[in-house]
Amino acid sequence: MKRLLWCALLLVATSASAETKTAIFAGGCFWCIEADFEKLNGVIAVESGYTGGHLANPTYQQVSAGGTGHAEAVRVSYDAAKVSYGKLLDYFWRHIDPTVKDRQFCDSGSQYRSGIYFQNRDEEKLARASRTALEKSGRFARIHTEIEAAGVFYPAEEYHQDYYKKNPLRYHYYRTGCGRDARVKSLWGGAH
Repeated sequence: MKRLLWCALLLVATSASAETKTAIFAGGCFWCIEADFEKLNGVIAVESGYTGGHLANPTYQQVSAGGTGHAEAVRVSYDAAKVSYGKLLDYFWRHIDPTVKDRQFCDSGSQYRSGIYFQNRDEEKLARASRTALEKSGRFARIHTEIEAAGVFYPAEEYHQDYYKKNPLRYHYYRTGCGRDARVKSLWGGAH
C-alpha cells in the first residue's frame, strides 16, 4: 500500500512538473515587469535577469551602463495547464509601452528595450502573430518591441529578485515616479 501511494505521489509530481514551462520577456525595469507577472494566475515564479547581449555573466552595473547588448528581462515560470503562452503574451503587451524604441517609461537605453524571446517555433509563431494582430488593430502607429530567439538568460543579483517585496516603499516611489502605471493606463485603458 505504501509503495502504491508513493508511486501515485510521484506520478502526480511528475505530471505537475511536466506542465511547468518558462517564457522570457523584457519590459523595461525588471523590478516592475517581475511584479506585474507575479500577479497573473498560473505564474509560479518570476526571476529578474539579463538577456540578448554579448557579455557573459554580466553584472547590473555593466548592463545599466550600456554597451553589453543585454536587456533587463524576466524569466517567467508558469503552469501551462493554468495559463497559456498566448495569455502571457497578451498580458505582457498590456504592461509595457510598445510604441517606443530603446526605452520604457523613465528608463532609456537599449538595456530597457521591450522584447519577447522565444524558445521554440511555437512560441515564435505565437509571438509574431500577437505583434501582427496588434499592428493590424491600428491602435499604435508603430511597434518597437523586438521578437528574437532566446539566448542565455543570466539571473540578476539576489538583491534584485523580488525587489518590490523587499523594498516596497522604494519600489512604489520608483514605479510611481517613473509614470509606468499612468502611461500603461493611457495606452491600454483601465483593463490591463
